[in-house]
This record gives sequence, structure tokens and C-alpha cells, in this order.
Amino acid sequence: MTGFDPNTSFSLKDKVIIVTGGGTGIGKVYSQRMAEGGAKVVLADIAAEASDKHAADIRAAGHQAISIPTDISDEKAVQEMADKVIAEWRRIDGLVNNASMMSVLERRDWWKIDVAEWDRVMEVNLRGIFVCCRAVYPHMKAQGGGRIVNISSGRFWTGSPNRLHYSTSKAGVLGLTRSLASELGDDNIGVNSITPGFTLSETQLATSSSNYVTGRDQGRCFKRPQTPDDLVGAVMFLLSDASSFITGQALNVDGGQAFH
Repeated sequence: MTGFDPNTSFSLKDKVIIVTGGGTGIGKVYSQRMAEGGAKVVLADIAAEASDKHAADIRAAGHQAISIPTDISDEKAVQEMADKVIAEWRRIDGLVNNASMMSVLERRDWWKIDVAEWDRVMEVNLRGIFVCCRAVYPHMKAQGGGRIVNISSGRFWTGSPNRLHYSTSKAGVLGLTRSLASELGDDNIGVNSITPGFTLSETQLATSSSNYVTGRDQGRCFKRPQTPDDLVGAVMFLLSDASSFITGQALNVDGGQAFH
């Protein structure tokens, strides 16, 4: 048992944090803000060129980041990524399971979803998290603990239509989080999730019509658009020592659209 230090408990300084999908979309903001907060950030993104560039930009600003292009649905690639992190920084303190299939998915009735597409979404959005957690687990256990943050979706609370496979995969993330937290407690590894509301990320803006975006904030207590920076504080808190006695939880970050 350790005491709470208000000067350090919220800090990520020198913690090694992996962010899947960390070179694009919301993950790009997670990576940048955590690096600005002193973390050593690993960008594990399938978009190799964007990931490499973002890591270089972070380093050019005086912070610490490396890019390891990674397809999280490829078990071998994920294991190689974890091995490279250990070779570079000797430890893994945190994992943010952010990468997922969403923006490329057409919004359509559930019965029009192709079975192959359904399977691919589950492969990335759910199995990918399992594979990433399994790859970092031995290192976190050996060093005496760690923190895992799984990015789910506010769709779980609202039952939003038209991307049933995405919504189902993100509901599965909450089940995975709870059960994994139960299994990893004895290893001092915390496992939590956040459920973001509709967020105006680069990818969301690029794939959503203006009609779809307009008015999305009206059902919230805070009637303004949600941006990636609105999610950063929750993620960084759950990675920090300040949340050391919190595990198995889902933190909803949507400006007060859904209550639970």
C-alpha cells in the first residue's frame, strides 16, 4: 500500500504507454498529450506513414515517442510490437486499446451487414484488444503492475442504430474489461474502459456528412461538440497512479448524454 502524493500521482512522466491507433484520429491526440505530459509513448498504428510522421513530430517538439506500425488483428505483429517496446524502453506501464474499425463502416440497417464484414469488425475491435492485452501481460506482471484502458463507445448506453457490428463489438469490450480486471487484480494490473460520445475527430469529420454531425450535441448537458481533447483527461487519469484502486470500471465521457 502506498500513500497518495498530489504532486506525482496524476503524472505520467517517464511511464511507457502504448497507444494502438496512436497515429491517427483520436489516438493521435492521446499520443500527443501523453507525450507532452512526460510519457514515453508508443504509436502502434496500422497506418504506418501517418504514425511515423506523428511520432517524428512529437520528438521534434522535444518529447519521447516511437512508431511501430502494427495491425492489431495480427497476433504475430502485436507480439513483435511488444518485444520492440521492451527492447527500446525495458518496460510497459500502460496500454490504451484505442484502435478499431469504425469510420470505414457504412451506416446501414443491421440485416444488410455482410457476415464477412461482421467477422472482420469483431476480429479488430474485440479480438485485437485480447491479443494486445496478452502481449503486454507478462511484462506488466514481471515489473509488478500496469494499467490497461480499453476504448469502448457510448453506443453501449444509447443503443444507437445503423452500425450493429460496431456497437456489438464495443459492448464486448466492456465484458472483456470486467472479466480481465478480475483475473489481473492479483498481478496489480488495473483494467478499465471509457465510453466516448460522438467525437469530432479527424476521421469522424472526414467520413460523416454535415447533416449527420449537425445537432449531435443537443441531447447533452453540455451543449457543444465533443472533441478528442475531452477524452484525454479520463484516459490519462486511468493510466496514472491516481487511479490505482480503480479497476473493472466503465467511465462515460459524453458531456452528459447518457447516465449510468
